[in-house]
Amino acid sequence: MEPAPIRVPRHAYLGAVTLPPFPVEALHVRTFARAIGDENVELDDVAPPTFLMAAAHTDPDYPLRPTTGERWYGSGREATGYGPDDVDPAAGVLYAEQHFDFVRPVRVGDRLTPTERPGRTWEKDGRRGGRLAFFELITEFHDAFGELVATGTLVGVRTSQQPGVEA
Repeated sequence: MEPAPIRVPRHAYLGAVTLPPFPVEALHVRTFARAIGDENVELDDVAPPTFLMAAAHTDPDYPLRPTTGERWYGSGREATGYGPDDVDPAAGVLYAEQHFDFVRPVRVGDRLTPTERPGRTWEKDGRRGGRLAFFELITEFHDAFGELVATGTLVGVRTSQQPGVEA
C-alpha cells in the first residue's frame, strides 16, 4: 500500500487562495474568549481580536490539522507522518509574528471569507541559524457583503541551517 502524500503548508503556494467562509457564532466566540482569559465577551457580541486565528479550523486543507487516512507531519518530538527518507517541507520554518488591522470589530453573526496571499519577503543574517529568509502571508477577511473587516499579517522565517543538520 502506497503511503498518502504529506500535506504541504499553505505558505508554499503562490498567488491568492480563497478559503471557505466561516460563521462567527456566539458559542465559538465565548469559548475562545474564555480560553484566552477574556471575561468581557459575555457583555457584548464583539469577538476578541485574535479570534480570527480560529478561521484555520474551518479550512479542510489546513496543513496543521490531521485528516483521516492521510499522513500528517504533526508536532512533537518526532513527526508521526514521516519516514526516515521523507523531507519535512516545514523544517526550519518558524512562526515569528501575527498582527491584525481592523476596519471594524468582528461580531457574532458575521460570515467571513478569508483570502490569503503572499506579502513581502526579505532576508538578514542570523546569529545561529545562518541566513534568515522572512516572508509575510496576508489574510483579508471580508463579510457577506464583500466589505473588508480585517487584515491579518503572519510573518514567518525560514532558517538556512535546518534543525538537527550539521552545517
